[in-house]
Amino acid sequence: MHTNRISAEVLEASLRRRGSKHIFLDLNPHRTAHLVIDLQNGFMREGAPALVPNAAKIVPNVNRISNAIRTAGGHNVFLRFTCDERESRNWSVVDTYLTKERRDVFRQAFTRGSSDWQLSDALDRTDDDVVLDKTRYSAFVQDTCSLPELLMARGVDTVIITGTMSNCCCESTARDAMQMNYRVIFVEDANAALTDELHNATLNNMASLFADVMPTDLVIERLALHEQHLKLSGSDVGT
Repeated sequence: MHTNRISAEVLEASLRRRGSKHIFLDLNPHRTAHLVIDLQNGFMREGAPALVPNAAKIVPNVNRISNAIRTAGGHNVFLRFTCDERESRNWSVVDTYLTKERRDVFRQAFTRGSSDWQLSDALDRTDDDVVLDKTRYSAFVQDTCSLPELLMARGVDTVIITGTMSNCCCESTARDAMQMNYRVIFVEDANAALTDELHNATLNNMASLFADVMPTDLVIERLALHEQHLKLSGSDVGT
């Protein structure tokens, strides 16, 4: 697991701008989607072509959030990074960021249907959860993932981000979500990168501008408090 650190300067500046340490504590599970990003075999199994060693370590926290969301009536969405040469929206520029050898290995690993493309068996999933494919780092790029349409159809206004890598697909999705008017919670101990430095750079970016950075325990606590409040309100109405 990463050693999480947001700099004192970032925290102080964020507090001045926002007025409080956390801004999305009022979680309504029914309007909240937990986005589990790219926890696939190709990023997690021993010897995987794109292994992120810390990804396996965050799974217990990811599963805890999935269970809490499910119990509270929210939405779990599991996203898979997918290489699809038949897609209509061209992304050829990404090829320049990899050698041909590395590009071929990566494409083979994450081609739809391959073993490495599959979600990890360690994830807690049920038939009520949603699985979507995406062909970009962000799940909000038009015509490359059906996530925006799904969230709109379900009346979601808040997204909780977990998965890998913190500084790539998770951060890209979080940034775009915020700019599409979603409230974004980035879970500091349920995202994974290749190094602490890369992970913490993302946490600092999120805390500065794009998201409310929370630990797993706080996310679960706020989801539970909402349900407790509803029960108490129902009791009061009944009496």
